Parts: sequence; structure tokens; C-alpha cells
Amino acid sequence: MAERPAADAAPVDAAPAGPGRSVGPGRSGRGRRRDRRVYLRRYPLLFGLLVATRHRPALRLGRTVLVHDPQAYLDALTRLPLDRAAAGTVGGTAHRLGADGLLFDQEGPAHRRLRRALHDGLGAAGVARLRPAWTAVLRRRLAPLAAGEPVDLVPVAAELAGVTTAALLGVDADPAALAAAARRAAATAAAAQLPGPRPPGRARAARRAVADLADLLGVPPEAAGLAGMLAVAAVNTTVSGLPRAVAWCADDRLWAAAADPAGREALVDELLRVTAPSPLLPRVAAAAGTAGGCPVRAGDRLLLVARHAAGGHRAGPDPADPAPTRTARLVFGAGPHSCPGARLARAQLADTLAALAPHRPVVTRARADGRAALPGWARLVIRAGA
Repeated sequence: MAERPAADAAPVDAAPAGPGRSVGPGRSGRGRRRDRRVYLRRYPLLFGLLVATRHRPALRLGRTVLVHDPQAYLDALTRLPLDRAAAGTVGGTAHRLGADGLLFDQEGPAHRRLRRALHDGLGAAGVARLRPAWTAVLRRRLAPLAAGEPVDLVPVAAELAGVTTAALLGVDADPAALAAAARRAAATAAAAQLPGPRPPGRARAARRAVADLADLLGVPPEAAGLAGMLAVAAVNTTVSGLPRAVAWCADDRLWAAAADPAGREALVDELLRVTAPSPLLPRVAAAAGTAGGCPVRAGDRLLLVARHAAGGHRAGPDPADPAPTRTARLVFGAGPHSCPGARLARAQLADTLAALAPHRPVVTRARADGRAALPGWARLVIRAGA
């Protein structure tokens, strides 16, 4: 029997849909109600702040600028100079933990060289080369559905991410161990960034987790930063985003679109738009400028709400009436700072939906993760539906 929906009738972050847009085919908003739980479990105070301010394109709170509007979001990513190594950013955390040389903390020629190096692995040819690795995981791990058995999608997503990351980096690491190490490194680094009291040993635990990941990867020192960044990003966004997207697809009864090769691409973009595996991008301005008409000073902390910029809080996933592609894909950033793994993420979700569609699964059990770096499920059990 499928899990009963939450008793509340409407999501707290719901906003009126734009002209011609509905809340999605599910109409009941069950997918949205369930997905809200991952935010409330992991970052309840931050989630409440973002909900309360979402109607403002950009809003200053002290030295922090919250950015919700798509144009303000684009301004911040494409027109404002950004300090990629500042405290409070991902790059700054990497520096503090001793993981220099990462893609996200570089500008100029070095940044461009690393992006070019990623092109072969994450472009169309690279994704085609990697696809057999993750489709083999899907065939094996989802086979129990045909026999009426339940499947927990979280370990499936972790193995899929670990296998893909190992193949991408060309390392001989156990996929489950690699995924666990990358998740631990991200979670401890995120915990070290949270405001409030810092328990003794938190920073030391974060450094140890990064070192453990580097040891597991076993790559040359000059490649350790890039390899670590790829492992952390690929594993954590996949383990967070893939089960959330499947749960929303099941709750809003979108399996017909998932089964249709012609409509699957639109469904993938829509599900990624509403789930936004990396819903918040922390940045720091390197010079003065504006974002959505809001003045920004050098050194200001920017919280770029990717989920709101893409309209994930306004309209549910509707493959028959999707948001414009340019809008939907704002969850992957924009301009020179767009995510190089976007093509890989879309391909993995498309293949997962195609593998699940014949079973039309329902969610029977779900438990939000209170420790992961990104909002997600600690457990998401599905079973073949009618």
C-alpha cells in the first residue's frame, strides 16, 4: 500500500502559478508536499527564511543578499565578479580544508583549462561512454520490482553515482565506498559551514573526511583537487536529486510521460527544475554591482536560490506544458559558472525513469535525511504499482 500523503492541504512554499501554468498534473500537490519534507528535515530555519522572502527579486539582510528572481540570479552569475575562494563559499571551504585546485575556486585561464579538461568526460561522447556503467546498475538493482519486491532507491542512487564517478575518473575504487566517502566529505564540510556553536572536532572531522576521500581515489597529487571535486559533486547531487525526482514522478502520476521517449526529455527538465538538487548556490561578490536592482557591495555574501530562479516553487512538473528550457536549466547555474555535469545528470535521470516506467512504482516508505549536505532522502522505498 502506498504511503498516505501528509495531512496538510497545501505546501507552505506554494505560490500562485504563472499565467497558463498549473501546479502540475498531480493537482493534489502530493509530490510537492512530500518533497518539502527534505528541506524541513535538513535546513528548517533556512527554508523558512527563503519561503518568507521569495516574493522579492533580491533582498539585502545585512551583508547577505538573497537572490530569488531569474533575472537577478542571471545578473549575479554572469555580470557580477565573484570571489570563488571566499569564506562561506564551496571554494573557500575547500581551501580551509586543504583541498586546493578545485574547479569552483578558480577564475581566468586555470578555470578555463579545467573546464576544457572536463569536456571530454562530461560532453556527449563522454556521457555515451559512461552510460553502460550506470544502466547495468539500474538493470540489476531494479530487477526485484518485477517480482513485486520493494526497492530502496537511495542505495541504488549511491551505487549508480559511485560506479559512474569511478568510471569518469578512471579509478579502481569500490563504488559503494567511493559514494560513502564523497557523501561524508560533503556532509562534514557543510556542517563546518553552518552558523552557530561549533562543537569541538567538527573542522578536524571535515579535514579527515576529505583526506579519506583523496586516499580512496588514489590519484596523483596534482589531480587530487579536481578528482575530489568531481566525486563530491557527482555523488551528492545524484544521491539527493535522483530519489527526489522519482518520488515526485510517482506522487504526481507521471509514469506515462516517463514511458514515452518523445516526452521524457521534457519530464526530466521539469523534475530537475522542481527538485533542484543544489537548491542554493552560495557566492561572494568580488566587486560592487547590482542583482535584480539590488545594490551589491564587494564582499557581500550572495545566496542564489536556484530552485526559485527556475520557478520550482511556483509550478509543479508538467511535461505537457513545460517551463522554457532556458528557465528550467537555471538549476545548473548560468554562463561560465554553469554546472559541467548537467548533461550527465539529465541522462542518468532519463535512464532511471525509463527503467522504472514499466513498473509505475509507488512510494511505500520515505525518511528524510537530516545529515546529508544536500536536502534528500535517507530512505525511499518503492514498489511496483497497478
